[in-house]
Amino acid sequence: MKRNIITVPIQRVDDASASRQQDLLAVEEPLEIRLGERNVAITMRTPGNDAELAAGFLFTEGILRKPSQIARIMAGQRNTITIELASGTDVDFDRLERHFYLTSSCGVCGKASIEKLEASGCPILPRGQPRIDPTVIHGLPETLRTTQPVFDRTGGLHAAALFDAAGQLQGVREDVGRHNAVDKLIGAEFLEGRQSLNDRILMVSGRASFELVQKALMAGIPVLAAVGAPSSLAVESSLRFGMTLLGFVRDRRFNVYSGEWRLRGSESTSHPIR
Repeated sequence: MKRNIITVPIQRVDDASASRQQDLLAVEEPLEIRLGERNVAITMRTPGNDAELAAGFLFTEGILRKPSQIARIMAGQRNTITIELASGTDVDFDRLERHFYLTSSCGVCGKASIEKLEASGCPILPRGQPRIDPTVIHGLPETLRTTQPVFDRTGGLHAAALFDAAGQLQGVREDVGRHNAVDKLIGAEFLEGRQSLNDRILMVSGRASFELVQKALMAGIPVLAAVGAPSSLAVESSLRFGMTLLGFVRDRRFNVYSGEWRLRGSESTSHPIR
């Protein structure tokens, strides 16, 4: 089993003095995700939960729809993970060649990205459900923080967690990449046969990007809460698809960028513009 933490020698400077000590670092290594004989993607990740990462990635990219399409998942010796498809499963390999439009560095305009997301078949989010008390949102960051064992030791990982509408923790994953943490989390649910998480809240430790909104939408998650800020395209996408998007969720405050009708006490009558 690969380690997700390593020890390295450092020189620590404190005021005018220096000392040699040991420090803990989160491991970052490449993972090649393969679908049969085809290389699908290479991502930099923290080792661990690689099968969940691969399954979650293919699900949130719209390549796989249900776990029964997977015959088996095999881990290779050199940072590879291979998903073998079940007999009779058809995959749009042209889509595999195009899936990288979803990365923020690809240069595709926001309108085209949203149109691609609409065409990918993401589930329709339930109107007005779940209904969540704002006090539940206030409690999410503390719960998330207390469930990050690797972060506690290294300070170098993102985390993603699923909660129910009452704020009860349902699952958490860590990774050096926030997208990987979300894929691991959603992949774990997907492999258990839970493809639509329309009664869940997704909480992430960093900012809310378009990619995270897209992954949440593909899993049917209606509420995305982030410790940091959302991007403009994340807000535009959440408005388009009727997602509740919350930013700066910390210190018992948060901003509501869309979908305020899911929060108890909201007087808004606005609706998604799908």
